[in-house]
Amino acid sequence: KQISVFQGKVTPLAEALNTIPDLKWVKESKDEKIRDLVKISLVLEGMNRNASTHAAGVVIAPGPLQDYVPLYKTPQSELMTQYNMIDLEDAGLLKMDFLGLRTLTIVKNALRLIRESHGIEIELAAIPEDDPKTFDLFGKGHTTGVFQFESSGMKEWLRKLKPGSISDLTAMNALYRPGPMEMIGDFIGRKQGSQKIDYLHPKLEPILKETYGVMVYQEQVMKIASEVAGFSLAKADLMRRAMGKKDKALMAKQKKEFIDGAVGRGFTKKVAADIFDTIERFASYGFNKSHSVAYSVLAYQTAYLKAHYPSDYMAAAISAEIGDTDYVVQLVEECRKMDLRVLPPDVNESAVQFVVTPKGIRFGLSAIKNVGVSAVENIMKARAEEGPFENIFDFCGRVDLRLVNKKTLEALIEAGAFDEIDINRSRLFVCVEKAIQYGQSAKSHSSKGQSSLFEGAPAAKDRDRFPPLPAGVPWSESEKLAHEKSVLGFYVSGHPLRKYVVEINAVATASFGNPSAVRSGTVVRIAGVVSAVKKRVEKKGNTMAFVTLEDQTGYLNVIVWRDLGERLGAVHGSAEREGDVVHGIAR
Repeated sequence: KQISVFQGKVTPLAEALNTIPDLKWVKESKDEKIRDLVKISLVLEGMNRNASTHAAGVVIAPGPLQDYVPLYKTPQSELMTQYNMIDLEDAGLLKMDFLGLRTLTIVKNALRLIRESHGIEIELAAIPEDDPKTFDLFGKGHTTGVFQFESSGMKEWLRKLKPGSISDLTAMNALYRPGPMEMIGDFIGRKQGSQKIDYLHPKLEPILKETYGVMVYQEQVMKIASEVAGFSLAKADLMRRAMGKKDKALMAKQKKEFIDGAVGRGFTKKVAADIFDTIERFASYGFNKSHSVAYSVLAYQTAYLKAHYPSDYMAAAISAEIGDTDYVVQLVEECRKMDLRVLPPDVNESAVQFVVTPKGIRFGLSAIKNVGVSAVENIMKARAEEGPFENIFDFCGRVDLRLVNKKTLEALIEAGAFDEIDINRSRLFVCVEKAIQYGQSAKSHSSKGQSSLFEGAPAAKDRDRFPPLPAGVPWSESEKLAHEKSVLGFYVSGHPLRKYVVEINAVATASFGNPSAVRSGTVVRIAGVVSAVKKRVEKKGNTMAFVTLEDQTGYLNVIVWRDLGERLGAVHGSAEREGDVVHGIAR
C-alpha cells in the first residue's frame, strides 16, 4: 500500500524501495522471508497474473495450431493461444475478429414479421441503393433504432449533410469519431459547395474526389503513398501503422523515404513534404473504408426497413433490446413520434416477442418479469386450441398452472395483459388465488369426465359457470403505472408526466434520454418524476439523498446534499416519495 500510483501507473518495485522513505526498512531488512519476498516479487513484477480470452478473436494458421504456437486450456476455458495478438502477428499467423451484431437479429426478425404481416419476401441485396424515402429519413435525422447513426450528435450532422448515397453514409460513419470529427464541417461544406475543394497536387484528385478532397480512409493514405512515393501497398500500410503508433524514429525514416520516392517521380520536395505532413496528421485517427462500408450498408438496410415497414422494424428492434430498459424507453418514445401505437401486453393477442397487429405493436409476454417463454408458449397453445380467453377463470382453467403459476398470473395482471377482458386490474389481482383454485378444480373434474364444476352448466361458453368477481376499487392511475413499471421496467399504457407535457415543454431545456446533447458546464432546466429515493447519512451525521428522476425519454441519478435538500424542501415541498413530480435547475 505504500507503493505510489500515478495516473494509473504503479511505481516499479525497485524504484519504490529506493525512493519511498516508508519502505527503507524493507530494503534494509535482514529477515530472510522479507528478502525472499522482494526477490520473488522483482521476478514476478509485470507478468500476466491471469489468462483471458479475446471475446471475438479467432487465430488462423496453415496447419494445426500446436505446430506454430503454444496453446492453453483449462476445464473451465476454451482452447486458446498463449500468445497475445501482437506476438501472433509477429509469428506470422492471422488473427481475425468476428463480431456478433444484434442488428443482424433485428433485421432477420423484421423480415420475418414483414413476411407474416404483408406476405412480402424482401431480398436485402436487391433493395435499391438510391431510395428517396430512406435518404429522407437520414436527412431529417430520424435515425433512432438505425444502426450506427442514432446518437444525437450524429443526427445533427445528418440534418446538415442531407446524405444522398451510401458513399456519403460511409464517410460520415468514418468521420464521426474522436479526431476526424473536426473535419465533418469541411466535408459537408465541400459537398454542398459552400467551401472550395483543394488538392495539394492533381494526382491526389482521383484518390480524394469521392470525399471532396478530405482525407477520410486508411485506404486513401495507402493509395497516396503508392501513387506519390512509389511505395508498395504493404510498405504504405507499414507507414500508416508507424504514424498511428507515433514511432518518431521510424517516422523520420519513413518521411525521408517518402520524400525521396516522390521527388524521383516528379514531385517537388516541398509538395512531397506537405503531402506527408497532411497524411501524418490524418493517419493517427484514420478509419478503414472496408469496415465503414460494411457498417453503412447495414445501416442503410435498417433505415430502409424502418422507412418502408416501420411497425415491423420497430417491433423487431424492441424485442431484441428488451433487456436494456433505458434503450427500450427511447424506442417506445420513437414509436410515438412515428404515430405507431405500442400496445400493452394482451393474453388474447400477444406472442412471445413483440408482434404487429392492425391496432399497433403488441407487447411480447416474455418481456414481462416472472413470465417465462415456456409459460407464454403454453398460453398461446391454449388460445390456439379453444379460442380467446373469456376471463381470468377461463384462463386458469385452460393453461398449465405448473408453468403459469401465481407469480406469473400476478405479473400478467400488473402489466395489463387482461385489460381487454377486464379493465379493473385491482379486482383481478385480489382474486388470483381463487382463480388458480378454480383452474385446479376444473382440471380435476375434467380428468374425472365431469363436464362442469357447477351443477348443470350446459355449455363451455356459459358465463354463469364462472364464479363472480369481487367489486374492487380500481387502482388509481399512479398505482396502476407503478405496478406496470415493476414488471415491465417502464411505462406502456401511460406516463406520470404525460398530463404535464405542455408545461414541461415550456420550461425544460433538456431531456434525460439525450444527455450527449448537453455540453459540459452549461446550465439546463429539467423536469422529471421521482422513481427512487435512497437516503444516506454522511460521516458528519448529515443526511443526503440519491434520487432517481425519470422523464418520458430516460432517467437521471441526482445527488441531493443536505443544504440543497433543505432549500428544495422549503421551496418546492418534500419530494421524498416515489411518483412525486419535481423540477429544478442543474449545472
